[in-house]
Amino acid sequence: MKKFWSMMLTAVLVFGVMGGTVFADNHDAMVRVLHASPDAPAVDVYVDGNAVVEGAEFKASTDYMNLPAGDHEVEIYASGTKGDQDPVISQTLTVEEGMAYTVAAVNMLENLELKVVQDSMDVTEGKTKVRVGHLSPDAPTVDVGMIGGDAIFSGAEFPMVTDYMELDAGTYDLEVRTKDGTQVLDLSGTTLDKNTVYSAFAVGTADNLDVLLLKDSTMMPDSMPQTGMGGASNDAMNIMLPFVAAAALAGIGGIVFFRRRALNQ
Repeated sequence: MKKFWSMMLTAVLVFGVMGGTVFADNHDAMVRVLHASPDAPAVDVYVDGNAVVEGAEFKASTDYMNLPAGDHEVEIYASGTKGDQDPVISQTLTVEEGMAYTVAAVNMLENLELKVVQDSMDVTEGKTKVRVGHLSPDAPTVDVGMIGGDAIFSGAEFPMVTDYMELDAGTYDLEVRTKDGTQVLDLSGTTLDKNTVYSAFAVGTADNLDVLLLKDSTMMPDSMPQTGMGGASNDAMNIMLPFVAAAALAGIGGIVFFRRRALNQ
């Protein structure tokens, strides 16, 4: 009998946690962290004294994390040095409810700083949306456009992040080039999916440039937008909840049935 009540309590607790997730009011912002400093070591990131990222190497980016709206103290340490050394960055981050942000550690180590930009979660159905971030500290001002064609983004300089541009989904033969047309990076075959928002961050040094193409948001079909963290919206979860409840109750009913049957034999 103890085993039965233990199993039943587990089912109730699981259901209760899921229910709380579905119906809780969301007063959070979403924040992701990007390590874009070419010569900085692996880092640990603390928010309000709590570790949220550990051992992040150059070019590493996190998924979006929920963070309550308001002011937060962000500290960045060389990995494993908290308590032994001062943070290399200590800065107050202010985030608003329902907004999404990218917080990037940029520049060379001796001039390390945080670049905070607000991200977009919305795109016209069937379209794609992209922006460019110039996060290479010693690279010149650049344009991004079709190879041999017009620029889509012009005059990007460190540490600028452009506005978003909405485009037709598809595969593009893009290049990063200087103002005089000299190609500095070939981005042929860049695929931009429909219903998806991207940030293309140029990182590294001028002689070793790379582009990180991050998904800011993906809108799922049938009005089930993702949050950017890969999770379905609350509306989608509300639709699923009755089925989850039915499954949980069916499981409990099955346990009761087989328990009674065992006692009657």
